[in-house]
Amino acid sequence: MASARRNLEVPSIPTRRATPRTKQRPPTAPFYLPLNTTLYVCLVSNAIAAFLAPIQDCDEVFNFWEPTHYLDHGYGLQTWEYSPVYSVRSWLYITIHAIAGKISSFALGSKFSQFYAIRCFLAVCCAACQTRLYSAICRTLSPRIGLLFLMIVAFSPGMFHASASFLPSSFAMYMSMLGLTAFLDWRAGQKTAQGIMWFGLGAIVGWPFVGALILPLLLEDVVIGFISGSLWTVFFSILNGVLRCLVILAVEIGTDYAFLRKLTIVPWNIVAYNIFGGEGKGPDIFGTEPWTFYIKNLLLNFNIWFVFAMSAAPLLILQAAFRQHTTSKETLFRTVTLITPFYLWFTIFTLQPHKEERFMYPAYPFLALNASISFHMVLSYIGSGNPEEIIGRVPAKLKLAAVMAVVLASINAGLLRTIGIITAYNAPLNVFAPLEEPGIGQAGDSVCLGKEWYRFPSSFFLPNGMRPKFIRSEFRGLLPGQFPDSTNLPSLLEGTSQIPSGMNDLNEEDPGKYVDISQCSFLVDSSFPGRAATELEPDYLHDESQWKPLSCHSFLDTSQTGILGRLVWVPDIPIIPDRFRRKWGQFCLLQRHARKD
Repeated sequence: MASARRNLEVPSIPTRRATPRTKQRPPTAPFYLPLNTTLYVCLVSNAIAAFLAPIQDCDEVFNFWEPTHYLDHGYGLQTWEYSPVYSVRSWLYITIHAIAGKISSFALGSKFSQFYAIRCFLAVCCAACQTRLYSAICRTLSPRIGLLFLMIVAFSPGMFHASASFLPSSFAMYMSMLGLTAFLDWRAGQKTAQGIMWFGLGAIVGWPFVGALILPLLLEDVVIGFISGSLWTVFFSILNGVLRCLVILAVEIGTDYAFLRKLTIVPWNIVAYNIFGGEGKGPDIFGTEPWTFYIKNLLLNFNIWFVFAMSAAPLLILQAAFRQHTTSKETLFRTVTLITPFYLWFTIFTLQPHKEERFMYPAYPFLALNASISFHMVLSYIGSGNPEEIIGRVPAKLKLAAVMAVVLASINAGLLRTIGIITAYNAPLNVFAPLEEPGIGQAGDSVCLGKEWYRFPSSFFLPNGMRPKFIRSEFRGLLPGQFPDSTNLPSLLEGTSQIPSGMNDLNEEDPGKYVDISQCSFLVDSSFPGRAATELEPDYLHDESQWKPLSCHSFLDTSQTGILGRLVWVPDIPIIPDRFRRKWGQFCLLQRHARKD
């Protein structure tokens, strides 16, 4: 049984061999991409995301970028999650990123450069984790499975979103890759304790629900230990891993105590809020989605690879039933263990009424692994040269063409989706650039956010001294408040430990969060042909008596664009029929006209 941990023995596609005169030639070695090249591929892929990916979720801005800005610059927006009353966000997670931002500030002048430096830090961390997992897959499973895994994570829109996102679910994804690597890699013995530590780090510092992914892997170790008579060794390894996690938890509790001036266990607070919140509370108040949400979302983000990921179990059953010579009991057991975490995660979160794309991030490496194993089994069958099987009589060139068509179609679909997202939605990352020009603004100016409040990319895009403010719009939920200003570490810790006013966990509006528009020196607004103006959301862009456009960028008008244009990039050229072309609005930064004395 233990040998199954070292190699997933599924036959590879046989190569054409010449008739030997004296002895057979050895089979061609599977292609293996060197680790340095793998790292470069992941770095390039993730760096593109770091510099170009739009922020998809306002949670990322207000719950993570803004507290980081507060630690680095002494002011920022504060959500109810950071109130000591609720304490459902970890200051340890924020501090790690704030340190990266502070270090970058010594070399970079502008704050928006620090924003991209933190994103690059995340991209490098993700690339290192991807490379380590690729290496473990190639060594313990198959170089072909490793290559497929690399191709999926490098070209899928889902990984484009997740790789450089400043979100606990992305951090949990990094740690799940390292944890899976530990459970795969048996060089110098089992690494159960190390695997538990990595998953524990992702659960404690990142997102506690990632602990579900370790269960099938841990169960396999227990079963192997029971069969091999080394159950006590497994038990002590588990205990070792738990002790490491307790040390991590102690560090987090200590960090949060320093910021909140109270003892609290943030991972438990997250679980309690999301699962035991009670009636009228919990994540469901922010919206629910049908059970098909993740199916549609993963088809968009991984296209054909999601289909292969879901097909891993059925294909394994068919292979075990009809191609028994290729699948030993050990290999079958090992493969079931590896493909189960994604199914488990997908099932758990499909059953939850409140669904968001980022909830799938921790399982993305397992999706890619499932799809790689699944496609590997398909290739093994297609590559059969047995003339007694139908597939064995199909010309090799035809089979190669079919395989390449699938691979190229998936890569192209992923690239079209990624380019479409970049070109359609990255205006908020570019519109604030004029504020860095001399003479445009000054310290104390307010940049106001109305109906576009949820697309604000964070205070990192505003020069020092400029503050974001909210004006009334049609939105009727709870907006962020302000952290108390701080000038040094003691005042900063005093600010994070104060209980802010007007906060609640019911998403109930607080009128104190708004300012009058007369206090706004600048205003972020948008104008879309498909959106009608209202009393609370007038068309400020065309109010030339009060405002002048300082910077405008195209933003996709989803209400006027067909489904094809919303899903992928469609070139704006005359030969494309109008019904397929993308329609645009304007996303603008406006400046108030100077008052005449």
